[in-house]
Amino acid sequence: MTTLDDLYNNYGQSPWLDNLRLDWVEDGTLANYIAEGVRGVTSNPSIFAKAFASTSAYDEAISASSETDPEKLFETLAVATVRDACDLLTDVHANSRKDFDGGNRRYLDGFVSLEVSPSLAHDTAGTIEAAKRLYGRVDRPNVMIKIPATIEGLPAIRATLGAGINVNVTLIFSLERYDEVVTAWAEGLRDAYDAGHDLSTIASVASFFVSRVDVAVDALLPEGDPRRGTTANAQTAAAYALYRRRIAGDDVTSLLSEGAQVQRPLWASTSTKNPTYDDLLYVDSLVADETVNTMPDATLADTLDHANFSSSLLLNDETCQKTAALLNRLAPDVNLGTVTAQLESEGVAAFAKSFDELLATLTAKISVK
Repeated sequence: MTTLDDLYNNYGQSPWLDNLRLDWVEDGTLANYIAEGVRGVTSNPSIFAKAFASTSAYDEAISASSETDPEKLFETLAVATVRDACDLLTDVHANSRKDFDGGNRRYLDGFVSLEVSPSLAHDTAGTIEAAKRLYGRVDRPNVMIKIPATIEGLPAIRATLGAGINVNVTLIFSLERYDEVVTAWAEGLRDAYDAGHDLSTIASVASFFVSRVDVAVDALLPEGDPRRGTTANAQTAAAYALYRRRIAGDDVTSLLSEGAQVQRPLWASTSTKNPTYDDLLYVDSLVADETVNTMPDATLADTLDHANFSSSLLLNDETCQKTAALLNRLAPDVNLGTVTAQLESEGVAAFAKSFDELLATLTAKISVK
């Protein structure tokens, strides 16, 4: 049993890989990760931009394609990559279905996430249309469509879930927005139920971004301040407590009684950005039942090598509440609402920039075919 198996079997947290490339699907790299205990995969525009620009993974496929529109070509290549990754995770998905049907878990695993275009972050109708198109093109039960948790994204999340489509809600930075995401999920599942969909087949995770919060808050605090490096985990602890409260609410328990899966919190951006912090600060500290941690491959390697899950701050209510209470120490130096609003704006902009870079890379590759 690997460290990742231990994380899932004994602590109830699913380790996902936050990276995806065509060559990893084809050369056995992803299969090896799955054999080591990876239970899902996430992708985003930055991940694909890096793969297209810094590797030759897609050069052969680009050369073989007659498509000259870079955005259409990207979607075709991304869909094919995600579809093949979904196929590699078929057994994980099927086995998790057995656990769910047997009442051992309240969720399914084995998903691969594909994000709608970042240009749609503030376009509700466009996001819904894109989500349905991507879901149909991948055509696998274990694909998740990523939708950002912007104000305009919330109704798109509800509508997409209401259509029976799995959703990974991304770019969540604040507790207030996370609460709104849970509401959108519950309303979407109620819509799906009313439309006759089987709720047990509709999966969702809520991706709560972690390390970027410390980067932003630390910059507002003086050197040596003991509050540095504590805000991200404190807010994540508060998010997990919020999950536990919301999942026990009447609106959710009524859905669970109709066969729904829970919408798990997913800890995203869990690589340590500050080199003076522990390399697993956002892994070991955030182990909790019914959660996901999606890790870049370097962080995943560190986890396999020297993780200590028993040090988690979320394993019992007392430490979880104590950790969450650290947020009260930020005032008056830090307005967390202002920080998280800025992080959302920057997150959307960063993905849009990566997408533009990706299209520029593809345009250049197309022109030399």
